[in-house]
Amino acid sequence: MPYRPRDMAFAVTACVALAAYNNVISRHPWHRRRYVLVNLCATGAALSAAAASGLTATDLGCGRDAWPPGRLGAGLATGVAAGWLIVAVVPATRPVLDDKRISGLDGRAIAYQAVVRIPIGTVLWEETAFRGVLQAALRRIMSDNAAILLTGGLFGVWHVRPTLEALRVNGLASGRGQAAARVFAGCTAMVGGGVFLSWLRARSGSLTAPVLLHLATNCGGLMTAWAARPGAPVLSGPVSSCRIRKATNSPNQDMNSAC
Repeated sequence: MPYRPRDMAFAVTACVALAAYNNVISRHPWHRRRYVLVNLCATGAALSAAAASGLTATDLGCGRDAWPPGRLGAGLATGVAAGWLIVAVVPATRPVLDDKRISGLDGRAIAYQAVVRIPIGTVLWEETAFRGVLQAALRRIMSDNAAILLTGGLFGVWHVRPTLEALRVNGLASGRGQAAARVFAGCTAMVGGGVFLSWLRARSGSLTAPVLLHLATNCGGLMTAWAARPGAPVLSGPVSSCRIRKATNSPNQDMNSAC
């Protein structure tokens, strides 16, 4: 597949930058405090770099005709939302919603997470970076299938640090060996999710489709877990038997470890 050397250079740079961003830059307190603003700026920088490299809005899945998510994207997002409700209702699956980062948040904090932090700071940034810029850059130097697989793989690497932090917060990483195994398992799942989102981007021809599915997954899980916490007016009776520990973290703590 013929390509320009600068296309290869841009793709490699994008891979390295995304592999490092969430595991290095996101460790700093200033990033946590200004999570939405910093990631919004990163989104703009990624789009500017993509345009400078020759990628068009159509290449990124943001063309005028690509705004609708299509039946597939809308259907998958609806299915995920329904799936979260089933998880909350079925006793055997309710422990999936056990997360110390959520159980102690009030309504205002949850609203901020669901309306601002996750949609803008997480979903918009990650989908623009991975399914938009990176996937389009890789498609210039390799086949569509290879681009999908590599994009998904880097999405798993992106989640190493957030997965480790989520395990620590919830008391699920008692030793280095156990932590490493669980981080590997969690990131492997993220690879699968990333590959699926990249496939959806390629299949639909639209960046809106994976954005909508990502939103349904993250915001749907957040809202369901909060509604199912002990003492909540919705589902408070049956779910009170679940073992959900009180959160000790700030409302602004990273809630995107499973994104």
